[in-house]
Amino acid sequence: MGLEEEIDEIEEEIANTPYNKSTEAHIGRLKAKLSQKKDKLERQQSGSGGGGGYAVEKTGDATVALVGFPSVGKSTLLNALTNAESEVGSYEFTTLDVNPGMLKYRGANIQLMDVPGLIEGAAGGRGGGREVLSVVRTADLVLFVLSVFEIDQYERLRKELYENKVRLDSEPPSISVTKRHKGGLKVTTADGVDLDEDTIKEVCREYGYVNADITLRENLTIDRLVDALMDNRVYLPSAVAVNKADLIEPDYLDTVHEDLRSHGIDPDDAVFISAEEERGLDGLKEEIFEKLGLIRIYMNKPGRGVDREEPLILTESENTVDDALHRLGGSFEERFRFARVTGESAKHDEQQVGRDHELADEDVLRIVARK
Repeated sequence: MGLEEEIDEIEEEIANTPYNKSTEAHIGRLKAKLSQKKDKLERQQSGSGGGGGYAVEKTGDATVALVGFPSVGKSTLLNALTNAESEVGSYEFTTLDVNPGMLKYRGANIQLMDVPGLIEGAAGGRGGGREVLSVVRTADLVLFVLSVFEIDQYERLRKELYENKVRLDSEPPSISVTKRHKGGLKVTTADGVDLDEDTIKEVCREYGYVNADITLRENLTIDRLVDALMDNRVYLPSAVAVNKADLIEPDYLDTVHEDLRSHGIDPDDAVFISAEEERGLDGLKEEIFEKLGLIRIYMNKPGRGVDREEPLILTESENTVDDALHRLGGSFEERFRFARVTGESAKHDEQQVGRDHELADEDVLRIVARK
């Protein structure tokens, strides 16, 4: 029996097994096996001429992948936001390769990648989908581009990304597994964890753990536990742009809002745009900037004053003085003595701080270095 047949059998057994406390451990084992076999099949297919994905050089301060089914207007949107010149047509599959462009906003250089339109079955390799999805995995933000008349594409797109190990708008599971030489499996869970100890142990055994300390710090589903143990998932934020908004008749707007809510999207969180008419693009730029969590640091340069034209771009998660030194490069990291900060993160103007000080948006930073 081949891997594909084994995968089909496991999926069928999971589908036909009612989920309850008595079957939880069994389903956990099945899902662990399924995940490993899918991973093995993907490696086999990639190694037999399936291709390793598109080679797109990441540049700028952050990268956004424009994801959508064919002909939703991604190429037109890319052209409207950047200086790229993507081939645009009224027929299907106009974007045949990954097309990057640079969005300049609030002093940040944000690379936008118009990937070929996804089709259902992309995660399984259909239509070159794996190569397309490999590009998405390297991005810092996923921007769903939906047609206002086909909101249901959203769930199908999310499913394709999930099948390709992309987890959207969530943090990695809070779990640690420390191998030991003996003593079997010891499980420690935080309050409120629903999975029972036997289930956790059975899933871990499928991944070869015999002696280990396992600590769950949050309430996890079996799928999230499997994600943690596979350790090859990518966790990305996402945003939604609803294109062709100029074609909405006033009496159809309520239907669009209802469609969005039915797919778990708050209409107030979606950005309505018309790429063709270049409407709503300022709001979309702001959404991209905010979702990326970018912050601007104005460098106070000796003899030249504060540079507010080309800020140093950091993120909310990597925002220390040490992160700034790393981004600046050169010999700053070795020669650093201390820094002076003025702005929201400082207790007072020109506060002297060390490497671990956390900076805030629009802080002014002066590096004092050894000569």
